[in-house]
Amino acid sequence: MSSTTMTIRVSADLKEKLDRLAKDTRRSRSFLAAEAVSAYVARELAIVDGVNQGLEDVRSGRTVSHEDAMSDLNSIIDAAERDRP
Repeated sequence: MSSTTMTIRVSADLKEKLDRLAKDTRRSRSFLAAEAVSAYVARELAIVDGVNQGLEDVRSGRTVSHEDAMSDLNSIIDAAERDRP
């Protein structure tokens, strides 16, 4: 896989922690930083994708009112309580 260089600014405290982690794990700071950025970007993109899907659902009318959702949930809870031994 090809890579590119990127420069970021971090606090001195964070750099010290990264140095310690790199030493203790025998990994380079660059490797650890790239792993952290990759995980962060994947997590944030999943959130953004979910929000965008929700907005598309609203635009397309694929929604349920709060009242209907709560009514369904309450029915499920009531049934579970009745079926409890």
